[in-house]
Amino acid sequence: MSASPSAVVMGCSAGGMGALRTVLGGLSATFPRPVVVVCHTGSEDVTTFCELLELASTLPVREARERQLMMPGVVHMAPSGYHLLLERGGRFSLSIDERVSFARPAIDVLFDTAASACGKDLIGVLMTGANNDGAAGLRTIRRLGGLAIVQDPADAQASAMPQAALEIAGADHVVPLKGIAPLLNQLCP
Repeated sequence: MSASPSAVVMGCSAGGMGALRTVLGGLSATFPRPVVVVCHTGSEDVTTFCELLELASTLPVREARERQLMMPGVVHMAPSGYHLLLERGGRFSLSIDERVSFARPAIDVLFDTAASACGKDLIGVLMTGANNDGAAGLRTIRRLGGLAIVQDPADAQASAMPQAALEIAGADHVVPLKGIAPLLNQLCP
């Protein structure tokens, strides 16, 4: 991994709102990298989700838009009903392709495309969830030289997702939820 990653991608599902509130609330107010998030919300509209997260976040939380550039110090949330892809050059694209791991947006889609776009300059974070979405994408991140952080399954509200990540991808860091933000602050000075 490079000395300073260009982006952080995060994924979560069941228990994700609480997990994201903890992590986003613990990031430095001057966090210098874009943060891109897929959370299986089951909602038709991610706007309210963004507003609720922003109450706890040290950074602005915005819904990602088609062709929008990633912005440093901003949390970009995948919109409901669309896969969120990251292109080389840091632009988002949206897709209505088939569901992956029963989800759209799917964590694997974001992680795979972000790994291709950023290579070794990427940190992937996988947290609580009740399926295996994100595990294959985290494996791609690691294979292309990026860094993988996985929430300790014993600490997760739903352990299936972080456990699948450890079994399929492994991890560079396995930490409890409250340890994720301090680790990201240290890795992204």
